[in-house]
Amino acid sequence: MPKKPQQTAARAASRADKRKSPISAAKRPASSGQHEAAERIARALEAIASHLAAASPASSATAAFGSADAFVWHPDGRLAPVPHVSRVDLGLLKGIDRVRDILIENTERFADGLPANNVLLWGARGMGKSSLVKAAHASINLERKPADRLKLIEIHREDIESLPALMDLLRGSDFRFIVFCDDLSFDGNDASYKSLKAVLEGGIEGRPDNVILYATSNRRHLLAREMIENERSTAINPGEAVEEKVSLSDRFGLWLGFHRCSQDEYLAMVKGYCAHFGIQLAEDELEREALEWSTTRGSRSGRVAWQFTQELAGRMGVRLAGK
Repeated sequence: MPKKPQQTAARAASRADKRKSPISAAKRPASSGQHEAAERIARALEAIASHLAAASPASSATAAFGSADAFVWHPDGRLAPVPHVSRVDLGLLKGIDRVRDILIENTERFADGLPANNVLLWGARGMGKSSLVKAAHASINLERKPADRLKLIEIHREDIESLPALMDLLRGSDFRFIVFCDDLSFDGNDASYKSLKAVLEGGIEGRPDNVILYATSNRRHLLAREMIENERSTAINPGEAVEEKVSLSDRFGLWLGFHRCSQDEYLAMVKGYCAHFGIQLAEDELEREALEWSTTRGSRSGRVAWQFTQELAGRMGVRLAGK
């Protein structure tokens, strides 16, 4: 009889152990699950941080402004520095003295913090429109301290819709910027010109005070003539249909026209290039070959003069230093 309480106690302890064992078994996977959850949370936080960094390139782009004087804008928010700009010296640009002086004066005023106009350089192809912009930028920066240098940012024609994002990036900088678009024009039903209009004038924010826009085009109104005529012929009110698109060029304060050069101006360009790069040839022979070259090309322009200079230099074994 006295053993019964002991047996009863032993059985009770065994039952208690059985009840505890599943609980302890449940606790072991719970610890592993918590560890996995913590790892998932850490990975998610890292992904969020990387996305935020990619979506906010402003800080890295702003820090890079001091690394170069020229950049190329990419619509994903990147500003790629250009360590060496492909350009010619300002003194080598012949036959465009008047527009050269106007552009230099406008750019100097902007660099000094004074009011200046957006500029549309339009006209004959190959007459130095884009070369003048790059040469003017280099000329203005020649004797300026690094903190006072103008920054040249090229935006490609197909990226015009991202122009407002670029303006937001530049707005808070202490530097001053020339935003440059080469060969700007619009065709068909292209509506990206509206982004440019909003930046030039008319938008709520408008153009930042530290930004000016320079554009080159073969078209004075940035639109093909047949596009304008089509708008006139199909619209209920032809004047209103064309007005919105033609008004784009009106928002550039300066229009600088480039026209086909004369024979004397063309020869002056060739002689200027040859003197600069040390290409020596009798004057009468140089003129004869240069005119023959322009005849085969069917035009006279700064581009044709440069192409002839490259041909002549290669034939005579002269290296074009700095190009």
